[in-house]
Amino acid sequence: MPLIDHLTESHLAATMLATDSASHRTLYAMAQYLEEALKRDHRIFVVGNGGSAADAQHIAAEFIGRFRDMDPNRLPLPAIALTTDTSTLTAIGNDFSFARVFRRQVDALGKPGDVLWCLSTSGESPNIVEAAVGARDLGMHVISFTGKKTSKLGAASHLCWRAPHDDTAVVQQLHMTGYHAIIGEVEETLSYLWRPRS
Repeated sequence: MPLIDHLTESHLAATMLATDSASHRTLYAMAQYLEEALKRDHRIFVVGNGGSAADAQHIAAEFIGRFRDMDPNRLPLPAIALTTDTSTLTAIGNDFSFARVFRRQVDALGKPGDVLWCLSTSGESPNIVEAAVGARDLGMHVISFTGKKTSKLGAASHLCWRAPHDDTAVVQQLHMTGYHAIIGEVEETLSYLWRPRS
């Protein structure tokens, strides 16, 4: 029964992640990268293809809106998903190549000290790898989420979390769990910015 098999595999993967100390260390280090950048008024750019593009938009929305913090004074945190502007994406894809759709935006908008957050279940997507290389050339920090295998994207990143699974759907599920954990950590750590000190 594929439905039950998938649910069982998802449950096992989530349970494994909850006790995977190597993953915990990497996710926490990524949260610290983001916190330091935000404290210095830098921005977060997020990229991905397909389902990972949706995740990129989800991440940006959590930073700009809010995640768990219900304080009405919660500041919006500057995050931009480079997956949403169809005119820009199609112009770059048509005039240059699809491999340049994110790199061109990074070159235009990124500054030293900003963070590029890349999501790719394979870690081999040419347009994501190209964006990571461009971001590093600009002096940006690059953090990435991939699947279990070593990859070109991992090699191009300052920090790469390899979700401990091989199945794309389960990797995507773990990515969501991982980025929610990071966003919650960042939001809690930076809460002093919007809460009056007692």
